[in-house]
Amino acid sequence: MFSGKSIARLEDARFLTGRGRYVADMIPADALHAVVLRSPHAHATLGEINAEAARAMSGVVGVFTSAELAADDLAPLPCTAEVASVAPMVVPPRPVLATDRVRHLGEAVALIIASSAAAARDAAEAIEVLYDPLPAVIDGASALGAEAPQIWPQAPGNEAFRFLKGDRAATDAAFAQADHVISLDLFNNRVHAVPIEPRAALAHFDGGRFELIFTGMGVHGIRRQLATVFRLPDDAFHLICPDVGGGFGAKNFLFPEYVLALWAARRLQRSIAWQAEPSEEFAAAVHGRDLRARARLALADDGRFLGLEISSIADMGAYLSAVGPHCPTNAFSTAMGGVYAIPAMHLEVRGAFTNSLPVDAYRGAGKPEANYIIERLVDAAARSLGRDAAALLAMNMLQNAPHRTAMGMAVDGGRFAANLSVLEKVSDAAGFSARREQAAQRGMLLGRGMACFLETARGAPGEWATVSVDASGQARAAIGTQSNGQGHETSYAQIVADRLGLTPAEVRIQQADTDLLPNGNGHGGARSLHLGGGALVLALDALMEKARIIAAHLLQADPTELIFADGRFALPEGERFVTLAEIARAAEDTASLPEGMTPGLSASGHNTSDLATFPNGCQAAEVEIDPETGHARLTRYVAVDDYGRLVNPRLTQGQVQGGLVQGIGQAMLEDIIYDRESGQLLTGSLMDYALPRADDVPAIEVILEGTPTTANPLGVKGSGQAGAIAAPQTVMNAIADALALRGATAPDMPATPEKIWRALQNAASPGKELTP
Repeated sequence: MFSGKSIARLEDARFLTGRGRYVADMIPADALHAVVLRSPHAHATLGEINAEAARAMSGVVGVFTSAELAADDLAPLPCTAEVASVAPMVVPPRPVLATDRVRHLGEAVALIIASSAAAARDAAEAIEVLYDPLPAVIDGASALGAEAPQIWPQAPGNEAFRFLKGDRAATDAAFAQADHVISLDLFNNRVHAVPIEPRAALAHFDGGRFELIFTGMGVHGIRRQLATVFRLPDDAFHLICPDVGGGFGAKNFLFPEYVLALWAARRLQRSIAWQAEPSEEFAAAVHGRDLRARARLALADDGRFLGLEISSIADMGAYLSAVGPHCPTNAFSTAMGGVYAIPAMHLEVRGAFTNSLPVDAYRGAGKPEANYIIERLVDAAARSLGRDAAALLAMNMLQNAPHRTAMGMAVDGGRFAANLSVLEKVSDAAGFSARREQAAQRGMLLGRGMACFLETARGAPGEWATVSVDASGQARAAIGTQSNGQGHETSYAQIVADRLGLTPAEVRIQQADTDLLPNGNGHGGARSLHLGGGALVLALDALMEKARIIAAHLLQADPTELIFADGRFALPEGERFVTLAEIARAAEDTASLPEGMTPGLSASGHNTSDLATFPNGCQAAEVEIDPETGHARLTRYVAVDDYGRLVNPRLTQGQVQGGLVQGIGQAMLEDIIYDRESGQLLTGSLMDYALPRADDVPAIEVILEGTPTTANPLGVKGSGQAGAIAAPQTVMNAIADALALRGATAPDMPATPEKIWRALQNAASPGKELTP
C-alpha cells in the first residue's frame, strides 16, 4: 500500500532538474508579443488616445484600443457569482479595454503587439492618452458614505449588493437574554497572493479554433467564460495549463489579457505571447480579503455562547470579479461561528464599489474572514470575563456529529475538544508563565494566543476523471482538478497504484487540458482529493469491473470467482491468472473481448457530490514584543489539525505549513495600501509589500490528528487552505495577550511595529491618542 505513506513527490525530479514546463518555456521564436498600456489614474474620464507614433516604431505590428474591439462585439467579462441580494446585485459591464472611463489604477487601456516584448514596451511609452482625473474613493466604508464619489450610475451609493442570512429574530432574542455581550470592530486587510510565477498566456488561432496556454488553476470554467465573451460555443476553445508556479486563488479567473491575446491571435493570424511584469500583478491582477466587520457575541453567565451577529462591508473594487461577491457572502456564511455550537446567528454584508483593483478569492475565500471574527471575539470574551480561554473554547465546541449549524451546514464530525486537549500539552501551556517571566526579565512582553478553525472545503461541486491501462501495464489518469504545486502527481498516483497493483512511478497523471475530459472544476476550495479523488475512485471501480469481465472471458471463468492481487486476476487455486498488462493488450483486440464490449482498458468517473468536508484544528502561537520599538517576533507556533485520512502525510504537512506562513504574513506583514486621496498604489512591489521571510517564522510544529470523513470514499478532508484560515487569529490573539500586559489593545492586521508602538503609547497616555 502506498496511500498513507510519505513518499517523495514524483514531480520534484522534473522541477529540480529544470525540466518543468511553464508558459514562458513554450513561446515559439516567431510569436508576437503583447504589452498592455494601463491607466495611471484610479478614476478618470478617458479621452483621445494618440498611438500614431507608437504604430510607426520599429517592430510594432499593431496598437489597438476599445474602438477596434467594438467591431467584434466582445461581451464584458462575466461575474459568475450568484448572491441573493436584498435588491438585485449590480454587475456593471467590465470591458476588456477601457471605453469612456477608467475606474482603477492599472486598468487596461490599449494593447500593443510587436515582434518583441521590449519593442512593445517602448511603443507603450510613446502612446499619448488624454485623461481627465475624477475624485476617487478606495475604502469600502467611505465608498458607502453619502459624500463619496459615484463610481457607477447603476449602483447608487456605490452599493453592489446587500446580503442577509440567518435568523434575525432568534439572534435578537439571544442578545436580549444575554448576560454578557462582546463587541469588536475588525478589519481583514487587503492582500495580494504573489505567486512566484506571474500570469502569462500564449494564444493561437488555427482552423477556426482558439488555443490558449496559460497560467491558471482550472481550464473548463475559463473556457466557458471565454465562450461568453466571444459569443462562441465552448468547443471553439482549447485551453491548456502546463506547470504553474503557484496560484493561491489568484489564477482562478478570466483576465482581460487572456481575451486580448486570443483576439489578437485571430486578427493577426499569429501566435501571441503575453507575460505580466511583477508590478502588473500588484496593480492589475486581483486582490484578496478586504472585509471590515462589526461583530457581537452574546454569552450566558456560565460562558455558553448564545448568539453571533456580524455586519460587514466587503470592498469589491471597481468591478465584480468572477466569484468575488461569493467570498464574503455565501462562502463566509458556511464557516460562520467556526467550531462552536452557537444556536442563533445573523449576517449582513454590503458590497461596496471602490476605485481599486477587484477583489476575489484568495486562499480560503471567505472562510478565513469568518473564522478570524469568531476567534477574536472568543479571545476577547475570555479576557473580558476573566475566564480560562481553553476552558471557554472547550465548553462551546461542537460535541455531537453530525451537527447542523445555525447557518445550515451539516458538520459530519471532527476532533474538536480532543485536539484542543492535545494542543495544550504539546504547546506546553503549563510552562508559559515561566517563559513570560523570562521575557519580562529581558524587558519584553510575551503573549500566548490560541485559536481554532473550521473550514468548509469543497469549492465547485462535482468532478470528472478517466483512467486507462496500456499494453505495458502502466496507467494514465486524467482528472479535472489541477495542481499549482500541491503534489497531485504524487497523491493521485498513490491512489491509482494501490488499486491497480502498480507503483506510483508507473502511473501518469494528466490535468488541465479541455480536450482530455468533457468537464472539470479545477483547483480551488481545497477540493482536489475530496472531489477529484472521489471521481478517480469511481473511474477505477469502473475500470476494474471491465478488467474483471475481460479476465474472466480470457480465463473462461466466472467473474465472481476471480481474485485481484499484485496486479493480476487469478482463480482461487492461483495457478491460472492474467495480468493487468495482458488484459490491456487483449482489450485492444475486439476478437479477444466479450461481445459488445468497447475496445481499450479505460473507464470514466463522474463524481456528482456536492458535499463539503470540514477540516478543523486548534493552534497556539507565542509572540514577543519589544515595547520600546513595537517590534513583534513570533517565537513559537503549534498546530494540531484534523484532515481526515491522509494519503501522503508529508504533502499534508507541507500544505499546512505553507498556508500558515501566508496567514502569519497577513497578520504581521502584508498589506495592500492605496493612497486615500489619489488612489495610487503605495505597496506595488516587493520593495514595499512585505512578504514573510525565513527569519520571520519559527520552526512550525504541525501535529496531524484526524478522523475520516464520510463525505468521500477516501475519508480525506481538504488541507490546502487551512493554514491561511487558522493563522491570522492565532497570531493576533497572541499579540493581544502581550499588549494586554500594558493595558493596550491589538491593532488591525497587519500588526506592524508602528501600529503596536502606537497602541502601547496610547495605552500609556490615555486621551493623547497617536494616529498615523
